[in-house]
Amino acid sequence: MKSIFIHTPKFSSVPVSSLSAHIHPNAQWQQNGLTVAGGNGYRNGINQLYHPLGLYVIVDKERDSLIIYDGSNNRVARWPRRNGTSGETIIYNIDCVGLTMDENGSFYVTDVGKDEERRYRRGESQGTVVAGGNGRGNRLDQLSDPYYVFVDRDHSVYVSEYGNHRVMKWVEGAKQGIVVAGGQGEGNGLTQLSYPRGVVVDQLGTVYVADRGNDRIMRWPKGATQGSVIVGGNGRGGQSNQLNGPIG
Repeated sequence: MKSIFIHTPKFSSVPVSSLSAHIHPNAQWQQNGLTVAGGNGYRNGINQLYHPLGLYVIVDKERDSLIIYDGSNNRVARWPRRNGTSGETIIYNIDCVGLTMDENGSFYVTDVGKDEERRYRRGESQGTVVAGGNGRGNRLDQLSDPYYVFVDRDHSVYVSEYGNHRVMKWVEGAKQGIVVAGGQGEGNGLTQLSYPRGVVVDQLGTVYVADRGNDRIMRWPKGATQGSVIVGGNGRGGQSNQLNGPIG
């Protein structure tokens, strides 16, 4: 059974966006989850999911729905948040590994198969390439195995790249990106990353990245030529000062 469970806090509904999840520090969580998507076996039916993936599920508050990457079915689906018995496929034939939404309701999809990032505004079916899309490579107008994506309030797109061991920033409308973390080849130096995954950017432009191959979390201030280790970095393991392949 492939299902998505949403736990609802008792104190109130929680506004969720792609930029942050605002959860009250005194939130009390229900002990049992409620199935809101899937749960009907794993195949490609409209009432089914097959290996749903992603750092998190997108909550579209305006349409009171969930946007989910249905991994093994190579599709992005929309499911009602409440009392839904089936989903609606909104993107077909996509090898998606990253998914997020901005405050305008546009969502961004990382297509690792095409080495590109696309933005889908409401009502669009094709989307617009906002990062990459020029073949696989290490030029500033290319991506190589892009993974997770973050969109800031200026609609700049940040993409972590497995293949190039870097994080790129693409300003809205730009034809090429800017290296904001890594990009010095794979390694464990403070100027390097190794198979980066999750990426988050704060309001100061500081980049936080899960440096999976180095078992650490790195912080890169805006404009910095090297980062600093803020979690882990003491080898792979289960000790309190270690991480084991962090993803996001």
